[in-house]
Amino acid sequence: MCGITGFIQWRGDLTQHSQLLVKMTETLANRGPDAAGTWISGPCAFGHRRLSVIDPENGAQPMITRHEEQVYAIVYNGELYNALELKQELKQRGHQFRTQCDTEVLLHSYIEWGPDCAEKLNGIFAFAVWDGLRDQVFFARDRLGVKPLFYSKVDDVLVFGSEPKALLQHPKVQPIVGPEGLAEIFIIGPARTPGHGVYKDMQELRPGHAMIYSREGLRSYAYWKLESAKHTDNEAETAAKVRELLQDTLERQLVSDVPVCSLLSGGLDSSALTALAVDYYNRNGQGQVDTYSVDYVDNDKHFKSHTFQPGADGPWIKRMVDELNTNHHYISFDTPELVEALDNALYTRDLPGMTDVDSSLYLFCREIKKNATVAISGEAADEIFGGYPWFHREEMLSSGTFPWSVAPKMRASLLSPEINEWIRPLEYLGDRYSDAVAEVPKLDGETGKQAQMRVMSYLNITRFMPTLLDRKDRMSMGAGLEVRVPYCDHRLVQYVFNIPWEIKNLGGREKGILRKSLEGILPDDVLYRKKSPYPKTHNPAYLNAVRTQVLNILDDSTSPLLPLIDAAKIREIAASPESSTNLPWFGQLMSGPQLFAYLAQVDLWLRKYNVSIQ
Repeated sequence: MCGITGFIQWRGDLTQHSQLLVKMTETLANRGPDAAGTWISGPCAFGHRRLSVIDPENGAQPMITRHEEQVYAIVYNGELYNALELKQELKQRGHQFRTQCDTEVLLHSYIEWGPDCAEKLNGIFAFAVWDGLRDQVFFARDRLGVKPLFYSKVDDVLVFGSEPKALLQHPKVQPIVGPEGLAEIFIIGPARTPGHGVYKDMQELRPGHAMIYSREGLRSYAYWKLESAKHTDNEAETAAKVRELLQDTLERQLVSDVPVCSLLSGGLDSSALTALAVDYYNRNGQGQVDTYSVDYVDNDKHFKSHTFQPGADGPWIKRMVDELNTNHHYISFDTPELVEALDNALYTRDLPGMTDVDSSLYLFCREIKKNATVAISGEAADEIFGGYPWFHREEMLSSGTFPWSVAPKMRASLLSPEINEWIRPLEYLGDRYSDAVAEVPKLDGETGKQAQMRVMSYLNITRFMPTLLDRKDRMSMGAGLEVRVPYCDHRLVQYVFNIPWEIKNLGGREKGILRKSLEGILPDDVLYRKKSPYPKTHNPAYLNAVRTQVLNILDDSTSPLLPLIDAAKIREIAASPESSTNLPWFGQLMSGPQLFAYLAQVDLWLRKYNVSIQ
């Protein structure tokens, strides 16, 4: 994994801007701590930071090659899991290779197939290719949006990068936020509307999209999207197919020239991947698998079971470690560390995010990085297989809004009357929800419950899952750790999307078909354990710390947050024990403490990024 950035400008001498390119590239040093490179030629300036995973000696970027007297150059962030198959096909077509890295395979894939190459790739990626033959730059992002790619077209310059911080170094890109950006922060956040970059002149290339920038202008288009089709496999065939796809994608993703580990929570998703990894390592004589889990000091004293988090993970982690004989590493953090890391989490994401859920992951990845470079994670199984409570509760299914954000009126009430009038948050939310529902690919003849569940699946895959993938990418890459997410293989996602709900929910259990497919791989007690999400701290000291932080901000007359919010309303929530702990704010994990932490992050973001509201 890496960080990429650059700019394209059809007029002027770009060599005069070499230091600007270096400055942009250096902002991404955490994403690529192993090497750096820049390249300027004609209208094109590319920068790259490298994290070495495959062929560390020969994979330097930007990678430049000549083919039939034309120059091609690439900057690339990602991993291709079908690189060996592509390489064989390209060799048969006459291409020659000098490295073992997938970057060269990707560059030659573009030379051979042009923009159509994106459709042939299996992996997670964001890349830019300078095409000397066509006099254009081609960009593409993986189908599910695991790897990020932001861009800004201002006047005659196109600026791009893995993270907003790289773009914001360019003088053409200013940290200006308008009414849409504020609506994203206060009514959609910490999620984001696909393609929205929050900053006024910034967009993010949508998952499954490609983009071409030539002298004629900028054009983006979808090269892949979810499709609805009739599912013809029975229960047994479906379970077998899910198992086959999951095993194939995991084994592809275990390929690496550096140490690979697995994140193990003791839940279904991570336990399944770990069990498959152990089996693969045993079959190939690769030794013991390293596993990692995260928890918080004194969490066992403060944990209270509730609907979204019915049980603690600790005993289940031990159960799987004993079952699989992994080399396990227990990582834990105390409240002061979590609070202190909130600032780093903001800088890593460049925007307010999932607060302690972000900061704990950042700290977790930083610890893992001491011993490993690549990790396998169970992210996205809930969105794909229907694991969240909102797949199973009628009031959430029929809420008429995004089910992970079911208190929009409360959220809007936190804003000042002037900001409410200017950004119209409820109207904005309604429009974004309508846009999302309108995108759902319909299946002829499908009505009632089946049609309702197709909509819910689509919303989760295209609107909620990117929030967690953003978090996973930024926090892991902020620590220089590559995290792979096998459940995001597009073949698996496309197949499961069309499984009828009664099979997907087999036995009346969330992720029922996934459980069925893993019979014999996991012990039954783990296989049919009730879902529990990523662990968060239950220590009241965390609530006290972030609540105090927000109250101090409200007492600071210079705070840029004050004109945007209803300070009296925030004080009222802070004074209420019930609201402070159980406010339904966002998703499963984010309630009162996370609201306070989010507001503190907004304040810090406005200050440190010199955000201008206009």
